[in-house]
Amino acid sequence: MKGRHVVGWSLDRAERALLLERFPPAYPDVIADHVTLAARVSRQAPLPCETSGEIVGISNDGNGVQALVVRIGGTTDRPDGSTYHITWSLDRSKGRRPVESNDVIARLGWEALPEALPLTLRPARFP
Repeated sequence: MKGRHVVGWSLDRAERALLLERFPPAYPDVIADHVTLAARVSRQAPLPCETSGEIVGISNDGNGVQALVVRIGGTTDRPDGSTYHITWSLDRSKGRRPVESNDVIARLGWEALPEALPLTLRPARFP
């Protein structure tokens, strides 16, 4: 189902604020708002069922993209072969965009956290 929408999960606002304290953004443009399940889907694409996950790692290319790696349903692997993540912060003045997070994770990998942090997820559709 090709389309212009994204389905995934929004972060809980109160939890997001605590996470921003725990993981200070490395770059000036803070995103930190959602996890993507699938992009370019139709408006009718079903929302995911899961309502929780875990932050298990972090990736930062040192040049404008920072992302947190998320495990959902026991895996960090999205159905499209990429990695569940939250684009945490960017440097848009360097031309960096949220879509680059998966490229950074694929190219550089990610550093595991000492222990996984529980994460509340709210199924959502984004225009």
